Amino acid sequence: MVCKRSRLTGAHPPLDTGLHHASTSTSLHRVGQCEDGYHSEYHSRLLWIAQRKSALERVIHPQDLEYSLSTLTLQHLRNYAIQRSFFTPTTLHHALEILAFVQADPIRAPARAQDLTLRHRVLDYRAGDLEAQYPTLPIEEDFFVNYGFWSRTLQPLLHPRTADDWTKARQTLAASILAFVRERGVVHPSEVQAQFKPGKSKNWFGGTSNSSTQLLDAMHYRGMLRVAARRNGIRMYALSQMSARDPIDIAASMDALVDVIVAKYAPLPKKSLTKLISMLRSAVPQFADQRAAALARALQRLPSASVAGHTWFWPVNENPLLYQNEDPALRLLAPFDPVVWDRVRFEIFWDWSYRFEAYTPAAKRVRGYYALPMVWQSQMLGWANVSAQANTFDAQLGYVSGKAPRARDFRMALDAELQRMQVFLGCVG
Repeated sequence: MVCKRSRLTGAHPPLDTGLHHASTSTSLHRVGQCEDGYHSEYHSRLLWIAQRKSALERVIHPQDLEYSLSTLTLQHLRNYAIQRSFFTPTTLHHALEILAFVQADPIRAPARAQDLTLRHRVLDYRAGDLEAQYPTLPIEEDFFVNYGFWSRTLQPLLHPRTADDWTKARQTLAASILAFVRERGVVHPSEVQAQFKPGKSKNWFGGTSNSSTQLLDAMHYRGMLRVAARRNGIRMYALSQMSARDPIDIAASMDALVDVIVAKYAPLPKKSLTKLISMLRSAVPQFADQRAAALARALQRLPSASVAGHTWFWPVNENPLLYQNEDPALRLLAPFDPVVWDRVRFEIFWDWSYRFEAYTPAAKRVRGYYALPMVWQSQMLGWANVSAQANTFDAQLGYVSGKAPRARDFRMALDAELQRMQVFLGCVG
């Protein structure tokens, strides 16, 4: 397969590593070891992991914490945000347990957002692995603050959901569909449409779609059904696996959900924390009126510090000052990766605005249809629009400064990341 590279801004010749896109693999992001460039990048990554582990094993005494945090800077917070999110690559199951939630997006440019997120955190990950392994994993495809995949450990905190009242006719149809799914085991929406012929109705986007598809979505949202798998991208439904539960402490449940948010996106400026807690309306509509109280408790109980004119929050028992070894890897990130999801934080950290432009008219796009932010040494240097079609891999790169860094370390890190991307996409074995 031919793999071509082109760079739009700040072009530089590719560093000759001698790999020529051969199949290479290591336990750390498939960085090749056979030539000096990749060998150096590989060992830099090993050193970073060792230093990070050593830092996390150090103990900060409570009496020292307040004094230590008084020295906190924006650079500390940037390092902390990146290092805590890019944990040592592990199994898909374990990565999903650590992340708790991975946002999904159907666009493939060059791969779905969930795959682009997981490739940095799962050993030997390939595009499509999550969908292929989903039926065997203890996860659910469902809503949290956005739609995506969450660990089944969250299920008791999110379900059963309540939603708008259904008409008697809709309740009757839903009961019939439940009986049909119980009999069949796993169903495709087309089977439900053929069996019940409910016609079409207006969808969320203003168009029309099969009423059966919309009702299946609604039953899934309420926890009556679950996504069992996907066939050619279409959700396949089965009966929910939820069991009866004891009454819960609503305040404790909301606090636990807030902790999941903070663990995923920390450190968070107050504005972003407020927004994310507000977005729990989609996750737990039955507790929507509890969000303000949950926010008030979070502002009191979470560790915080004022830096660069903003109050920042992070998980209990973490100290941002312990995450200060720069990650040597250059990474191209999904638009919804935890490191870049918060656009408010993005602009505070890196002083430029990143926008998801897939739904922006082509003539108005600034960075491209599906620009992937580029992070290296805690700096967000630019972006890449990557495509892999037929027998061609193409990476169009742009830089905030207008040109690529001249450092040899940058060229090695970029070539290593483009190599990893090609392996992830299947351009090379």
